[in-house]
Amino acid sequence: MVKTTCSTLVSLEDGYGGFGYGGVMSRTLVIKLTAGAEEPERANQAFTVAATAVAAGATVSLWLTGEAVWFAVPGRAEAFELPHAAPLADLLTAVLEGGQLTVCTQCAKRRDLTDSDLRPGTRIAGAPAFTEEILTDNTQAIVY
Repeated sequence: MVKTTCSTLVSLEDGYGGFGYGGVMSRTLVIKLTAGAEEPERANQAFTVAATAVAAGATVSLWLTGEAVWFAVPGRAEAFELPHAAPLADLLTAVLEGGQLTVCTQCAKRRDLTDSDLRPGTRIAGAPAFTEEILTDNTQAIVY
């Protein structure tokens, strides 16, 4: 059983990560989320997979693009609700504590967001950085 500091992600054997993986992952997982609160299930799924991968010991990079960039603004994840899902704020905390959170450069500019508007630990980067990450050996990329 792998535990995380996030109380809603108790283990990889619970309802959030029930694939039964008990070992530590050695690969990198890059997740790109292209939807925000307007598509709650897709948004929550990306954060759930990212936080579960962090709990499993994987190197995790979560990219927020489009409307998803708002989740990097303090208070936005806390305001998000989806019945029968782990709180997005807890999942985001797990990702920030054990992985990398990145907001798309162009998406941030279109919304007049700067580093000072985002949660501590969040970076703003563009397509070159994303491409470099996903083309690295032993990396799996998923887009939601």
